[in-house]
Formats: sequence, structure tokens, C-alpha cells
Amino acid sequence: MSAERAEATETTAAGQEEPTAMVQTESLRYYSVAPGVRLNIRSGPGTSYNIVGVLPEGAQVHIYCQSPGTTVTGPYGTTNIWDNISNGQYVSDAYVQTGTDGYVAPRCI
Repeated sequence: MSAERAEATETTAAGQEEPTAMVQTESLRYYSVAPGVRLNIRSGPGTSYNIVGVLPEGAQVHIYCQSPGTTVTGPYGTTNIWDNISNGQYVSDAYVQTGTDGYVAPRCI
């Protein structure tokens, strides 16, 4: 995820813009799911959690946070990292091309 700084402004009574604050904006980073894979979405970080959906082939996901869970082997290695892609929706990081074997997002709380 990249972060950029932007200046917030306010228009005065004279019609001029004056800086009021510096705000940080973030652009979302999306990661590809392994080619040819329809990936189960689970309600928690592990294979014992219910399947709540399926990602279609060619899907890309944003990872909001990551949690340790059930160890899974997939196209991108063996890992116990699970990616939170939405509220109550997790996929195994072994099927998501993040470019690393470690965490790429904060740990889920």
C-alpha cells in the first residue's frame, strides 16, 4: 500500500484557498490469486472455518490485515498466514501472489 500526503484547504470569505491541515491518503494495493484457481473464502483464518464464498479464476484481492491460522500448501508455498480480504472473509496466503513469504499487511486484531 502506498501513502501520499495531501493538503486540505478551506475557501475564505475573500474566495482564496488557505491550507487547513495535512492529511494522508492511501491507495489500495491488489494482489492476484494463483492462475487457474477458484479460491475458497472462509469466515476465519483456517480450513475449519465455514466457506462463505469462492473467488473466481483471475481474481485480485486487497489485503486489509493478516492472521496466523491453519497451515496450507499452495502454488506460492506453505504458510500459516491468512489474508483478510473483507469483513469476516479470509483466504490462505499460499494462493495469493504477494511476492514474499512473510506478512505484507498489519496483523488482524
